[in-house]
Amino acid sequence: MSRIGRLPISVPAGVEVKIDGPLVSVKGPKGELNHTVSAPIELSQEDGAITVTRPNDERDSRSLHGLTRTLIQNMITGVTDGYSKGLEIVGTGYRVQAKGQNLEFALGYSHPVTFEAPAGIEFAVEGTNKVTVKGIDKQQVGHVAAKIRGLRAPEPYKGKGVRYAGEQIRRKAGKAGK
Repeated sequence: MSRIGRLPISVPAGVEVKIDGPLVSVKGPKGELNHTVSAPIELSQEDGAITVTRPNDERDSRSLHGLTRTLIQNMITGVTDGYSKGLEIVGTGYRVQAKGQNLEFALGYSHPVTFEAPAGIEFAVEGTNKVTVKGIDKQQVGHVAAKIRGLRAPEPYKGKGVRYAGEQIRRKAGKAGK
């Protein structure tokens, strides 16, 4: 048995979980999320808890067991607390500013780079070099943060670029370093 998959998922007050065959809908104070559960995995809801079970010990069933439980747990956490990912802009002249819902970056290119906010994502700008990506879908928050980081990934010689908050950049010695 999967150690993660066999744990029951507790549903907090104020969160409504609806299981309709393979479709799971989670509705909470911050919004609503949906997920389609893969074929062999089965869900049951009783007494404010959801249990995820698998019919057999085949490789596909085992790999989907813990994954499905974690995805549903992340949906419940998202609609109650939400997720956020911090980014830092490091470099001389590198900065960010909010333009309505969108962000405008100055990243050393000849032109400013505009990043549009997808549906369900909010940006919070602190100063000129910190951005926080917020949303209820954990996967979407991480994907948007990775796309922003990809605009100018940190380089290993001076460490300039967009990095995650608290990320350590492995530095290289330059030509003079022996």
